[in-house]
Formats: sequence, C-alpha cells, structure tokens
Amino acid sequence: MKLKLIASISASLLMARWRQTLVAAIGVTFSITMFIALLSFMGGLNKLLDGLVVNRTPHVRIYKEVKPTLVQPIDKGANFAESYNFVHSVKPKNERLDVLNSAAIIKALKQDKRVMGVAPKVITQVYYNVGSVDLMGVINGIDVEAEAKLFTFSDYVIAGNYIDLKNTPNSIVLGKGVAEKMLVQVGDIIQITSSKGQMVNLKVVGIFQSGLQEIDKVNSYSSLHTAQKIMGESNSFLTDIQVKLNDINLAPEMAKEFQALYGVDAIDIQTANSQFETGSFIRTLISYVVGITLLIVAGFGIYNILNMMIYEKMDSIAILKATGFSGVDVNRIFISIALSIGLFGGILGLIFGFGLSAIIGQIPFNTSALPTVKTYPIEYNLYFYLVAIVFSTVTTYFAGYLPARKASKIDPVVIIRGK
Repeated sequence: MKLKLIASISASLLMARWRQTLVAAIGVTFSITMFIALLSFMGGLNKLLDGLVVNRTPHVRIYKEVKPTLVQPIDKGANFAESYNFVHSVKPKNERLDVLNSAAIIKALKQDKRVMGVAPKVITQVYYNVGSVDLMGVINGIDVEAEAKLFTFSDYVIAGNYIDLKNTPNSIVLGKGVAEKMLVQVGDIIQITSSKGQMVNLKVVGIFQSGLQEIDKVNSYSSLHTAQKIMGESNSFLTDIQVKLNDINLAPEMAKEFQALYGVDAIDIQTANSQFETGSFIRTLISYVVGITLLIVAGFGIYNILNMMIYEKMDSIAILKATGFSGVDVNRIFISIALSIGLFGGILGLIFGFGLSAIIGQIPFNTSALPTVKTYPIEYNLYFYLVAIVFSTVTTYFAGYLPARKASKIDPVVIIRGK
C-alpha cells in the first residue's frame, strides 16, 4: 500500500512539472538514440574494415620460412663447446621451400574437431609480361572450392566466374590493378615468366578486387595445379596450409602446438593482424566514450530539474514528512521520478536508435574500391542495446540520488516555521 502511495505521489510531482520532465526525457532519448546509432555504425565499419583482411586471413597459417640454421658446424665441435662462437654472414641452407609431409598434416588437421576447414596454397613470384616490360607479381595457387568456402574468395571476383579456375586448365584470376596495367579483360591470354625463367601462357577467367589497392596491383590467383606447374613442381608441393578454426581465440595456442608437433613455422591471425585489432578497439572505444558523454550530459539535465523541483516543493515535502513519511520514503519518491524519466527516455531512445540505424543502413554507399559494399555498414548487436538501457538507468539513478538525499534531510519544522 505504501509503495503504491509513493508511486502515486511521484506521478503527481512528475505531471506537475511535465514540461521540464519532457525536456529531461527528450535529453535521455536523444543520448540513447545517438549512442545506439553510433555504436551500430562503428560496429559495422569495424566488421567491414577487418573483413578486408581478417576474413581473408587464415586463423593459423602453416608455412616454411627461409632462415639461417641456428646451429652452425662450429657449435658442434668438441673444442668449442664451451665457447661463444660468432659467425657472420650466415646464409640459409639450400632446402626445399614447401611444407614437408603436407598431405599427412592436412589429413590430421581435417580430423581435428577444433578445425573448421583447411585450404592448401602455393605462392610463387612471377613476372607479368607486357610487351618489353615485366611487372613483378605474385600468383596464389589455391583450392578454389575451399578458398571460396573458408575465405569468401567468390565475393571479391568482380568479373568472370571464380569456379572457372578449377574447370579451365592454365587459367588465372588477375588482380584489378594488374589487369588495368596490362589492359586485359576476361577471356584474354596473358604471358607470365616464372622465377625459374619459364614462360607460360594463361587465360584470364576473372578479375579480382580485394579493396586493398597495393594487393590488387600484385596478386593474382590460379588453381593449385597451375601454380605447381608454373614452378615446375609436383602435385604434392605446397608452400602454405591455411587453417580456419571453430574458435578464433584458440589460434595463438594452436599455432604453437602445430609448430611443435609438425616441425613447421606457424603464425596465428592475432599476431599477423594485430594492427587491425588495435584499430577496431580504438574506434569502438571512441564510440563508447562519445555515447557515455551524451548520457552523462543528459544526467546533469535530470539532476538540475530535480533540484529545482525540490526547491519548489519544499512545502509539499515538509507536509509529507509531517504526516508520517520518513526520509527514506521521500528519497524513494525522488529516485523513482529520476528512474521514470530515465526508463521512459531510454526505451524511446532504443526505438529511435534502431530506426536511425536502419535508415543509415539503407543509404547507398558505392565505391569502386569496395565492390561488395552497396550501403553503409550497420551492425545490429543486442549487446549495444543492453549497454544503452543499463547505462541510462544507472546515470539517471545517480542524477536523482543527490537531490533525493537532500530532500530526505529536509526538516519539516524549519520549513513550516519559515512559512
């Protein structure tokens, strides 16, 4: 009964100053709306930017790195076992550049329940022959179906059909930058020179655009068999094994595990793309800071309104306390007023924030650098809405706490005597 009475009194005080209450609620609504829209847009932008590289990067990359032998012959000599040996200009050993026992490694990886998929790869340096000019480039020999499934390869082929790499012998998907330099289109025949001096004719079956201009000026794609033939190697020759995991957070641990287990070099996606993760974190942090600042400003508006209400309602507060209401009851009345403003404004803010995000997500965004993007990126994440309503409630609670505490300490005798 008492709680019902407190709620009734709170509603009466709210309606007595409904214009000021409406202004405070609008402030909270505006803050929550901008908070949701900002985080949704920034979340979508982070996914877009990270997707340009991170989504096309294996969670764990197994490869063979060319490096000098750590143990030199002099270190094995008994006469120098306890000496510090300094060897200058150490050259790497003359050894194969492929991953040894790649077939067995791939078989074991496919049986690992932590692994979503495996995509073998052959990377070779070539020269694109354009008349008398040779352009430096890189051809990535891929398992076409695995690359499309695990790394969305098909999304970046802007001309031609990616599956033709598998079905057409001696074919290539050129990077857009390379294609523009060579003035070729789908269906043309180009000539390349391998690092071993072998000249090969390839049919262009597609144009590839990643959105990273420097990569598109160099990289092209062929089937595994074509890349192996360009290098003059057998069908078992692989320079990379790309691994995609069910849980990306396991990548650092599993990279070390694969390196020790298979005697290969391995790098995880977090290490390979640490700069992108840092950029995403900074952008998200800025969004949260701006949104929280807006909510704090709205909280100050509620604080000022409640302060003015207390000064105007001194008589009413004194009468309440004189008729048996305790300081705790008065405190509850003003905190309930603040929370009512916060919840009402917050719920409206969530609705308007969702609507504004949806509108932004329909605005056309066409750029030649990002052919797969048609509208501004938006991420609809329930977490953003939960953070917004919780922070709105907390902010308005503290905005009403100090005025409520002041009202609860009013001495009714002093107020009535003054009157």
